[in-house]
Amino acid sequence: MYKIGVVGAGHLGKIHLKILQNAPFVNLVGFFDSDPKVRKEIKSKFNIKSFESYQELIDNSDIVDIVTPTLSHFNCAKEALRSNKHVFIEKPVTHTIEEVKKLIKLAQTTGRKVQVGHVERFNPAFTEAQKLINQPRFIEVHRLAQFNSRGTDVSVIHDLMIHDLDIVLHVVKSPVKSINASGVSVLSNTPDIANARIEFINGCVANITSSRMSLNNVRKSRFFQKNAYVSVDFLNRSHEFIRLDSNKIPSDKIVVTSPNFKPKESVIIQTESVSNINPIEEELKSFLNSIESNVNPTVDLKAAQMALQLTTDVMEQITMGQN
Repeated sequence: MYKIGVVGAGHLGKIHLKILQNAPFVNLVGFFDSDPKVRKEIKSKFNIKSFESYQELIDNSDIVDIVTPTLSHFNCAKEALRSNKHVFIEKPVTHTIEEVKKLIKLAQTTGRKVQVGHVERFNPAFTEAQKLINQPRFIEVHRLAQFNSRGTDVSVIHDLMIHDLDIVLHVVKSPVKSINASGVSVLSNTPDIANARIEFINGCVANITSSRMSLNNVRKSRFFQKNAYVSVDFLNRSHEFIRLDSNKIPSDKIVVTSPNFKPKESVIIQTESVSNINPIEEELKSFLNSIESNVNPTVDLKAAQMALQLTTDVMEQITMGQN
């Protein structure tokens, strides 16, 4: 069984530690945090071994799980890869595009696996819904969150919108043609609410709104395609599939008919909810499987680079509009 060590014991790091502590698919050897007080607290609270240095954690692990602030991702991953360890990195993969490019080269040289924590790829609502998504022509996204000072060290684009930019890139699979974006800083030094309209070469258009100034939490994406519409609720882990159908209608589906439809043609509405799956656990299991099976991770460094590049481009459009 592979040995995994976690670096970073903040809010998300604690979640990773809780999952890995009881995971049957990997052996958690311990954690490291640069703050001695945090090390003492977590060691006592979770009864998990605390390493006194990052290098000590690397030396005792086969896999390094990096859950530190984004600015430190590159150096942490670089040291782990140079020690021939597999690496899991939370999103955003790095602070700059140049850093992720260097990690790609280093991973290729060492032959180690690297996966990036774009966790919404493993949300059960999306994993089921993506089977139904086929060449969408228009995508509407709303990711709204209540204000929380945690995470305001980066813009809402890097904090929240990046999730949806990754999902859209994964689904559309086409180069970006143009970007129009705007954003407003309300309670922090970077945009707290932003909208991006992205056109792709294949004709698809994505309209994405992200906010950390909302009264309610919303994480919904809608994919419109020929004769069908797929709605994904990432927060409540459910999806709807609405389609035009002229075949025999299953008895368990909701059917809407209209005189405007052709004879024997109906709109079928399928709704499905999945609540007992933990996306973070699923992404970590997926990464272990990629190592054991020697296959490419679901979200590899190149996919993470594309998401980071689009995030950077959206932010640049917003900055240009403010000047």
